[in-house]
Amino acid sequence: MARQISGFNVKHVFIFIFSSLLYALCQMLLSNIVMQDDLWGKFAVQLTAHYVVVLTMCVADYNLLLFLNKHIPYSKNVSYRIMADMVGLTLISLALLWVFDWMIYKILHVPPTGLPPFATKFALGMLTNAPILLVFELIHYFRSEQKAIADSEKAKREVLLFQHETLKAQINPHFLFNSLNVLSSLIYLNPQNAKKFTKALSRSYRYVLSLNQQPSVTVAEEMEVLESYIFLMQMRFENAFTFTVHEDSGSESNKIVPLTMQLLLENVFKHNVATEEAPLAIQITIGKEYVSVENQVKPSSNADKSGIGLKYLKKQYQLFGKDIVVEHTGDQFIVKIPYIEP
Repeated sequence: MARQISGFNVKHVFIFIFSSLLYALCQMLLSNIVMQDDLWGKFAVQLTAHYVVVLTMCVADYNLLLFLNKHIPYSKNVSYRIMADMVGLTLISLALLWVFDWMIYKILHVPPTGLPPFATKFALGMLTNAPILLVFELIHYFRSEQKAIADSEKAKREVLLFQHETLKAQINPHFLFNSLNVLSSLIYLNPQNAKKFTKALSRSYRYVLSLNQQPSVTVAEEMEVLESYIFLMQMRFENAFTFTVHEDSGSESNKIVPLTMQLLLENVFKHNVATEEAPLAIQITIGKEYVSVENQVKPSSNADKSGIGLKYLKKQYQLFGKDIVVEHTGDQFIVKIPYIEP
């Protein structure tokens, strides 16, 4: 493994010094051919001068690359990026030419006699600088591709982990124990509801098991399956909560992460008190930009902290470049879920 000195990889520094020196030598040879100048008589001076120019161009081009990556990335507009590269290249060449002319004529007092005209020096500057910027762009491109591949693999692992944790949460012994207790009571008290309860429980588990190859589902699909979960909760809590849905027509086809709605409702029931005397009000709003879950804040003193919570959903949506919005207004708790696909 290459050693690190002040954050720089020694191997990379050596490669850069060697390649930039070799490039400066090639540019010096080209310049002497064009200018028909004496190469060997001023070899050390010319090589030093060309190397300083090459290093300065490298620094300028690298900073130009950082600036363009931030403000005009290729993913935004390829044509604009290429045009920006050309404009930046021209401005850097003009600026460096002005600086070096000022140093040569004003500081070192070298007479202009015998030196090439401005147009020739500018052409040589562009010819020298263009390959440097091109190399930086290629390096950035290949590194971006490698990072994209690595991020893709990481995302796949995160999705698999999420599905695994979600499955464990749904087959939580506590959740299953409560469901079976309700079912056991219904069998004697209301066989018809017991049959409905069994179907709803089966449907919820079947939905979880079907998500292995689905990174996203429509809001309509989520809400359809959520009906089974709400039915299970109604059988368990009876009249201890109210549930309303407000829909914006056309938004049901937008996509979200599977089980988002069920996990959010699980959080509501885990962390709040729900009684028939003071029902817990839960509201879902399917809007144009978000689908939101809003509930009254009635904190439970012994809230169950286990299982998947809001942090898992936040992490999952970050894989799609989206951020969940959480608002706590004192007596209301609101979670806004962005759509990952329109």
